[in-house]
Amino acid sequence: MLALARSCFVVAAIIAAQICLSPASANGLTDFAHLHAGQAALPPIGWGQFCNANPTDCVPQRTGRQTVGLTDARWAELVEINLRFNKAIEPVTDFDQFGVAERWTYATTGRGDCEDYVLEKRRELLRRGWPLSSLLITVVIDREGGGHAVLTVVTDRGEFVLDNQIDKILPWSRSGLTFIKRQSPTNQNDWQDLGRILGRPEVVTASITPPR
Repeated sequence: MLALARSCFVVAAIIAAQICLSPASANGLTDFAHLHAGQAALPPIGWGQFCNANPTDCVPQRTGRQTVGLTDARWAELVEINLRFNKAIEPVTDFDQFGVAERWTYATTGRGDCEDYVLEKRRELLRRGWPLSSLLITVVIDREGGGHAVLTVVTDRGEFVLDNQIDKILPWSRSGLTFIKRQSPTNQNDWQDLGRILGRPEVVTASITPPR
């Protein structure tokens, strides 16, 4: 599993030390409710490949940015979908499955690596009425120093991470991940730099309380 996570992306810089992630419930604390993106960044190569194969899934939204109210029902959807796909998809590298270093695709074979989990979770949440602007594919460095991808879900209670490496859904700032870049909430084909921000679970200056 660790080798698989490290194979998801080639990340140029690896942080010198990682913070150990402690267990947390849905009622976690966060140092900042929201990530703050910087300047434009290049999209991952895999995103371009995915869009070439799935052009209708990469049409820019025209509804603008929407804020999701994180109700009990919405939280339950996140928990259900994250757990369902984490259990349903068998982890395998792109090289083992397709013979290539990188290929972003839906997990139609029932197997996939990190971005395939993300794409499936994102697609299911869209089917359930979540706005595209709240479901941002995000490139990170994982807790072991490897390249990785997660789905960041933006809500009025803060931003939460759906990650195939763990079943718990955590606020971004308690994730132990280092955030590199992600999709723009106003155009999924534009990507934004996140400044290599480390979600450090021991740094807490403000709190949010998502539904149980």
